[in-house]
Amino acid sequence: MGKQVWRAVVAGGAAAAFTAVAAVPAGAAEGGVSFSRVKVNGGKPIVIGVSKEVAVPASFRMATTRQWKFPAVFLYRGGAGATGDRLWHAIETSDCIRVSSSVCDFNETMYFDPSEWDMRNSEAGAWKVGAEVHFKGGGGDVDAKGLTVYVKRDSHLTVNASPEPVSKGRTLTVTGKVTRANWETRKYGRYGGRLVSLQFKAAGTASYTTVKKVYANGSGVLRTTVKASKTGTWRWVYYGNTTTGSSASSGDYVVVK
Repeated sequence: MGKQVWRAVVAGGAAAAFTAVAAVPAGAAEGGVSFSRVKVNGGKPIVIGVSKEVAVPASFRMATTRQWKFPAVFLYRGGAGATGDRLWHAIETSDCIRVSSSVCDFNETMYFDPSEWDMRNSEAGAWKVGAEVHFKGGGGDVDAKGLTVYVKRDSHLTVNASPEPVSKGRTLTVTGKVTRANWETRKYGRYGGRLVSLQFKAAGTASYTTVKKVYANGSGVLRTTVKASKTGTWRWVYYGNTTTGSSASSGDYVVVK
């Protein structure tokens, strides 16, 4: 079989696909099919912005003696079967990588494209992972795998340190702004109240050190002061949460005289 690609017909971003397949309990293997070795994005969150398509790698093993077509893993909420919501905009699966006469491994890519499909901000957060297959001649099998994947809204940070250059011992003001992807407006909007780390990397060194943590105001604006002691680079880092991805600003290099 050649590679299979599905483009979802979506309402508000959640794909309602493969609706003929009924849900079964987690870990079950009905219809003579079992799925194992399921992985999605290497266990990392899926972070989506407002314009670029995101390709998410997945893989799984399927064991069955039945004649099959269209195997895939997918993300769902509210049940793995027809009554639940699903989140993907396209899925591509590889040919069967034969392990034995009844066992195949598959590589898969899930695609998410916020510039083409409507996505709701409420879709950020935890999603479960399921696996399914259709049988030749009708019917199929679906299996809830008990894995959780977090789908997150991308975040951005800016930075500016001034004055530049600065005299040693004088006050250096570091500002910035934290924003995050709004999937409904397809723009980045203010993300107020976030706790963000101010970091510094001295000239000639390789790593950043956290100097202090600062809360953004209601508009997402960051502002703090530090004493200038060494030449080096300043940046802001936000470590994210269950609905929003982490991010780091570019660095602002300041010479201390």
